[in-house]
Amino acid sequence: MPSDTKARIQAVARELFVEQGVQNTSLRQISERLGITKPALYYHFSSRDDLVRSIVAPLVEEMERFVGGPRPADDPRRLLDDYFELIWRHREVIVMMVRELSTLSHLNLGTRMFAWRRELIAMLLGDDLPQEQHIRATVALGGMSDCAVEFAHLPMEEVKPTAVEAAAIVLGL
Repeated sequence: MPSDTKARIQAVARELFVEQGVQNTSLRQISERLGITKPALYYHFSSRDDLVRSIVAPLVEEMERFVGGPRPADDPRRLLDDYFELIWRHREVIVMMVRELSTLSHLNLGTRMFAWRRELIAMLLGDDLPQEQHIRATVALGGMSDCAVEFAHLPMEEVKPTAVEAAAIVLGL
């Protein structure tokens, strides 16, 4: 269980990373906003990279469980629904990563994200797909992710039904 201070550091860092980017946010800015010293911040995180990893880790862990876990048989709409909720929960982290693509390469997330998408497509439609259907699935899943980022300021209830329905239509479900 993370300490309260550690959780506060992560929350403030995530907010600043989303606002101004990872590379433009210093540990000094984070510590000043929190009203703590830099050594107190270093007690919890050895570097900015360590802090970024700790913020991204919950998304990575949940996504790994999601694509590796059991799925209800023959229920692709439920899978789309669950996937949208997962990306919505982590939309700030996704915004942070998209805003600063170097975060993806630095943490090797780009490769993982493409692997997750391929696994999700296989879960939705099977392994042996014609190229056209694979392209449709890529558009459907990518579009849902884009909606979570683009409309992050809206309530999920306003975004999810349309995003999931559009993905289902693209997939022919």
